[in-house]
This record gives sequence, C-alpha cells and structure tokens, in this order.
Amino acid sequence: MQVQYLGPLMLGLGHPALTGYDLKSFSPSCFAVEIGEQAGLDGPLIEGDVLIADEDRMAGNDDLVIAKLPGEHLVARTWRIGGRVRLIPLHGRESVFARDDMLLGVVVSQARRYVV
Repeated sequence: MQVQYLGPLMLGLGHPALTGYDLKSFSPSCFAVEIGEQAGLDGPLIEGDVLIADEDRMAGNDDLVIAKLPGEHLVARTWRIGGRVRLIPLHGRESVFARDDMLLGVVVSQARRYVV
C-alpha cells in the first residue's frame, strides 16, 4: 500500500485529518504520510488516512512501518527473524528482508477525517 510523504510534524501540517491533534505532543523525529488510493475505502487503513511515524523508533516484531522500496514508499508489517527484519507489505508485493536504509519510521498514530 503506497503512501505519500507529507512532512515533519514539527512544521505544523495543515492536513484536515490532523485537525484537533496536538502535534507538539509528538517527538520532533515524527513525520506524516497519507495512505494512497490502493487502500480502498474499507478496512483498518483507508485511502486518505494519515499515519504518523517516528524515525527514531526501532522496528520490532509485528510493527507497522513506513518503508522505502525502489520507486515507492509503502506501509508494511515487520517480522523479526534473528537480527534481521522482514517487510510484509499490506498490498500487492512480496515480502523482502529490510536493509537499514529501507526503514523510514515506525507508525505511532493514525488520523482519519470523518465527513459528516
């Protein structure tokens, strides 16, 4: 599932899904990404959701992470195998062993804008 990088939280992003969030409560090492249309409109992660990830946090087993693969940024689950981390993308790709430069941050929060 692809994501679009929105920027560091400390810049005070004006995304509608972040309305009401105290962005100062997050670490300065946090950034935001928006979920792409591949996610669809049903499920725990949907198109337009904003994920907040911490680049200083180490990925553990079964964490949701933002990863950089050739030509795209995506959301994946992690699986620790010894000292290595395997990335399990949520949609459309095979799992791969992650290099350190592939792991951009561990997801620490999710924001969704509800239209009424």
